[in-house]
Amino acid sequence: MDNVRLGNSGNLVKSNSLSRLVKLQLWLKNNLFKDWKNAILTIIAAMFTGYVIAKVTTFLADSDWSVVTANLRLLMVGQFPMEEIWRLWTAVILISVLFGASWGLWRNVIGHVAIALSVIMLIFAVVPFTESITKIYLGISIASIYLFYAIGRKLSVLKIPVLVLWILIIPISVGIINGFGILEPVSTNVWGGFLLTMVIASVAIICSFPIGLLLAVGRRSKLPVIKYTCIVYIEIIRGMPLIMILFIGQLLLPMFIGGEIQIDNILRAMIAFTLFSAAYLAENIRGGLQSIPRGQFEAAQALGLNNFKMMIFVILPQALKAVIPAMVGQFIAIFKDTSLVAVIGLADFLGMAKKVAANPEYLGKYMELYVFIALMYFIFCYLMSHVSKALEKSLSAGSR
Repeated sequence: MDNVRLGNSGNLVKSNSLSRLVKLQLWLKNNLFKDWKNAILTIIAAMFTGYVIAKVTTFLADSDWSVVTANLRLLMVGQFPMEEIWRLWTAVILISVLFGASWGLWRNVIGHVAIALSVIMLIFAVVPFTESITKIYLGISIASIYLFYAIGRKLSVLKIPVLVLWILIIPISVGIINGFGILEPVSTNVWGGFLLTMVIASVAIICSFPIGLLLAVGRRSKLPVIKYTCIVYIEIIRGMPLIMILFIGQLLLPMFIGGEIQIDNILRAMIAFTLFSAAYLAENIRGGLQSIPRGQFEAAQALGLNNFKMMIFVILPQALKAVIPAMVGQFIAIFKDTSLVAVIGLADFLGMAKKVAANPEYLGKYMELYVFIALMYFIFCYLMSHVSKALEKSLSAGSR
């Protein structure tokens, strides 16, 4: 009897395998070899793909990556003092805790980001050229993600504290780096590399969203002063290139506020990026507001909602859901455009790579640097894009 059952199960496995094989053959026939033209294109594409993969593999294997490994700390944190590097890792561990707790509490797309970050940290932790102390900090960060994931699954009461910490994460992280006025502050003149890119991009993305939202709503206001003030601001900012706004922030902003108040160069860059991004976000959000059918406004008014409640509870949720792709596209553009701070004397991720490439010791090895920089940009931009698509799917806003 047992032999009969084993024979039946074996036949079932074979049947499933044959079914998959037949489906694969049908897919190949319908999509790649439907006729002789498609077959020729498929063969040419396969040959070209194989050629590119072979060339890339040869480049990766034959290249001298010492230019990256020897300057990894410089590329990541610039000239940040080595004895104060624990401040950065404290902020990283706090962010890891928040990602882990959020993953456990909401079990949504945040989990994909948490897993991706833990994998990136693990890769840096296992490669031989990473310093021992850095490996320890990376291990603590990875452990924090999964530990607080387990805690978040058990303690749903942490939702409010975690949300509050997410809202305050930028000032808390900057406070940790600067010592909260207790420790000796680290001058922003030594900030650089990927640290500077992340700080400027994070501040610009987080701060520009509420400003852009207010500008979009204000542009639709019935009060002429508010409406035309928002229109003038949006059109002026959108009519200037970002590099001009950066120069205005560096050169003209101190003249407007007077000599008594000193504004740091990095803070000026943050303000310039925030104001620039807010104008474009305002237009994206305004497009979402215009896509809402008139019946939604009438239905909200019929329920007795005033303009404020109608906008907050009925109109804005639908409008923001409709423009998620456009907003995330703007966020990705801001993240990449941080490389423009090099023209005002700041050494971001790409700017630091250019300084390393200019070192006579590494002449001719710039390609390895730029491949590493491109890979890091791709990873974080792809994460933002993935979060956008997952958020659209969870909100039933369609997919790209």
